[in-house]
This record gives sequence, structure tokens and C-alpha cells, in this order.
Amino acid sequence: MTGKVWGGNPTAVSDIATQILDPVLRKRAGISIGLVQSWEEIVGPRLAPRTRPEKILWPRRLSDDDPFEPAVLVIACDGLAALHVQHETGEIIGRVNAFLGFSAIGKVRVVQKSIAPGPQKPKRSLRPLSDMEKRKVAGSVAKIEDEGLRASLERLGATVLGARK
Repeated sequence: MTGKVWGGNPTAVSDIATQILDPVLRKRAGISIGLVQSWEEIVGPRLAPRTRPEKILWPRRLSDDDPFEPAVLVIACDGLAALHVQHETGEIIGRVNAFLGFSAIGKVRVVQKSIAPGPQKPKRSLRPLSDMEKRKVAGSVAKIEDEGLRASLERLGATVLGARK
């Protein structure tokens, strides 16, 4: 019997999707899916939910002898994040270039758009403290004279203990 034999190693759907989408993104936006997937690592957790890499504008070269010129990274962001992106432009360029492995990006252009929020991480619910735990927290901050500071530290202690299982 000849033909294909089914079996072998399973392949993740994300790997298949990456193989399909990466060439499309490269052709249409000049950007790789790896850059999009690693965006939070590049810009950090504060900016990532409010920004996204839109495209990379590569300068036209009329011949192979023309010198290499760095590209422009277009970043879409909401209005509040635009000022932060402009302030951190140098660091973003450095991180993107480090991710790409060469000095590909020379400038950043900010485009203000509404960015759909990503999936929110659910807040972990805190368990109620036992009476003994409450006394322990209150006793550990009892000698602090400032009432506001004492109350803040007591809430912090209750949060830390409540997060433990």
C-alpha cells in the first residue's frame, strides 16, 4: 500500500497561523508577526495595551548600489499613549532594532487611533483573613505613630496574607 501515512509530531495551530500570516504581514505592512507577538516585551506592560506596531515603511532603493537607509516604524496608539511613545522613542527604536538584530529602524511615526483593549487579566480574589491573621497584621503595625501610614500598611499586610492560599 502506498500513499501518505498519517502520524508524526503534532503541530500547534499558532505555528501554522504564523506560517500563513507572516508572509502576508511582511508584504502588506513590512512587519513580521514575531514583532507583533513580542510587542509587550519590546515596549513594556505599561505601553503595550495602548499601542501596537502598525507597519514599517522601508525607503525605496533605486538600485542595489544605493546605501542602506533605516526604515520608519509606524506605531498606532490612543491619545494618552502618544506622548509616552514620543518621550520613549529612542528606547523603542533601540529595542526594536535589538529584536530585529540590526539597525533597521531610524524613526518612529505615531498615528493616533483607537486601540482595542487586549484581554484583561482577572484580578485575583483575596480570601478573608482569620481573626488571628487580622490581629497579627494589626500587631505588626501597632507601633507606627502616623495613622494614615499605619492604615496603609495594615491594608498591605491584609492583601499579602489574603493572596496566600
